[in-house]
Amino acid sequence: MALLAVTVVGHDRPGIIAQTTGLLAGLGANLEDSSMTLLRGHFAMVLVASVEVAVGEVEAALDPLTAGGMLDVAVREVPAGDPSLVSGAPYLLSVHGGDRPGIVSAVTAELAAAGGNVSDLTTRLSGDLYVVVAEVDLPPAADAGALGDRLAAVGTELGVQVSLRPADPDLL
Repeated sequence: MALLAVTVVGHDRPGIIAQTTGLLAGLGANLEDSSMTLLRGHFAMVLVASVEVAVGEVEAALDPLTAGGMLDVAVREVPAGDPSLVSGAPYLLSVHGGDRPGIVSAVTAELAAAGGNVSDLTTRLSGDLYVVVAEVDLPPAADAGALGDRLAAVGTELGVQVSLRPADPDLL
């Protein structure tokens, strides 16, 4: 059984998810993880699926998605991860303020310096307002209060507001 990462990116239209997952189901693929979103009118999807056929066969099966050049599709084998290795306390990070380059880089660098791992991150630009929402796992030894203070200081330097708060795992 191979574990494959499948990415699909392109101009949005109805039916991309149904068509992609239908083609994969036709190969007997089991979707194990996925993320799908719209980015400025473009659809982006990453799937991790287990399947008993070769990468080339999956690529051939997904070829109809690329008809007309509207979607780009890539398939590659990935090693199996160990979900039990993910540990730490869940937190929610939010950033909002004026848009400018370097916001995500500066905030995630501070998280990484504390040993924090971003498990999900979304950004949106609405006019001049830039918003970041991230799910973050902090190691047990991390001082979340001190990290929150450092993140707020980074935000002040960038002209944005940054907050870090414990997440209710049942809501994630």
